[in-house]
Amino acid sequence: MVLHNTPAGAVLVAREIRDRNVSASEAMKAHLNRIDQAHSQINAAVHVFREQALKEAAALDQRLAAGEAAGALAGVPFSIKDSIDVAGVTTTAGTLGRQHAAPAERDATLVQRLRQAGAIPIAKTNLPDLLFSFETDNLIFGRTNNPYDLTRTPGGSSGGEAALIASGGSALGLGSDAFGSVRLPAAFCGLAGIKPTSGRLPRTGHVPGPGGWAEAVWQIGPMARRVEDLMLALRLLAYPDGPDLWAPPVPLLDAGKNLNNLRIAFYTDNGFADCAPYVKAAIEKCARFLSDEGAQVTEERAPGVADVFELEMALFGADGGDGIDAYVGSQSVHPLQTNFLSYMRPHRVSAADFAKRWAQWDEYRLGLAQFFMRYDAILCPAYTQAALKHGDSMKPENFHGFSHTMAWSVGQTPAATVRCAEHDGLPVNVQVATKPWDDMLSLQICEAIEQKFGGWQPPPLF
Repeated sequence: MVLHNTPAGAVLVAREIRDRNVSASEAMKAHLNRIDQAHSQINAAVHVFREQALKEAAALDQRLAAGEAAGALAGVPFSIKDSIDVAGVTTTAGTLGRQHAAPAERDATLVQRLRQAGAIPIAKTNLPDLLFSFETDNLIFGRTNNPYDLTRTPGGSSGGEAALIASGGSALGLGSDAFGSVRLPAAFCGLAGIKPTSGRLPRTGHVPGPGGWAEAVWQIGPMARRVEDLMLALRLLAYPDGPDLWAPPVPLLDAGKNLNNLRIAFYTDNGFADCAPYVKAAIEKCARFLSDEGAQVTEERAPGVADVFELEMALFGADGGDGIDAYVGSQSVHPLQTNFLSYMRPHRVSAADFAKRWAQWDEYRLGLAQFFMRYDAILCPAYTQAALKHGDSMKPENFHGFSHTMAWSVGQTPAATVRCAEHDGLPVNVQVATKPWDDMLSLQICEAIEQKFGGWQPPPLF
């Protein structure tokens, strides 16, 4: 649905449908039209549920006409990264070994919950080979382009999600994030996105699935054009499902805090990957705004973030990439995955050395816990620059920049991002991290920044 030539957010779409100012069928057709218009340029949607989505929208219109109550996301078209199951559809995870896998027997837990709230799946979206890249390209569906500049990447691994939502083809989406795979694409496409606290949302129905030590550093997370849509999504999604044993029954707390009661730390330099001057200026601008609103804002870098890139690569690469090799088997993989693995393979270690890494990890998390006793939130870059040119993510100077999102994956803390500036027509986002389980506070701060600086803006495709 388009209002005043601008795609409406999920909360607004649902309200307009519930109030019967627009039909669910009209809203669905508008989003399908955006997918059709943008597809040849961005190549974000890999499976469009056209007939089924229109059928479900028409059925909802009939129920509303009969006076039935509608859910919080009534008629909202939502998209799903192609590593998350939708019943009856193959989840390829972008890798050749799964191209002809059996269709999923049931929806992933979070897909099911969005359906229960009245949302309607509209498409599955593109991603890199087995999720391992900060660009979105694979040997099945090809490359996805950034809607703000087709010569640039929307990021990865949730790049198809970001490109589709930013271009108006979906009102809300589900991505997943272990190194920055929700926040980095959101930043490159000027969206709002969040990596919740590790374990906050059940990961049942994701490929690869939850379990093992790695579950501690990754999470499914929602993406949208507006922060209020993320807030609603978390309220609907954040409770355990049983099968994901690592999703504990921790209540979701609404932030409910005044900005003038907050203690906020900020930094523009993580001590490892330097940011472009315009990124630093954007973070400082947000810090000044929060200070003007009454928050106690202090420039101080969180402990250990300078070492977190090396730590996360060591944790994921402790087996030299054997686990990933076994998963993909003998199938060919995209060069981006090969290059990503080249950063991990040198970190193969013995069990004794891995225990030392684990101790380093514990020390880092303890340092963050102590830091969050003095601060409610941390304001910092999402990345060192605006969206990269295709093929540039594996250059060492660029690859190191992903340390800015890795900090909060390894820290297991929630981290959200929202657009706050632009550079040469490209979005620039800020990142907000809070202590574990304080997810809604990170979104509350992002919403204040969004209201001040405008948040998502339409790309040139409109």
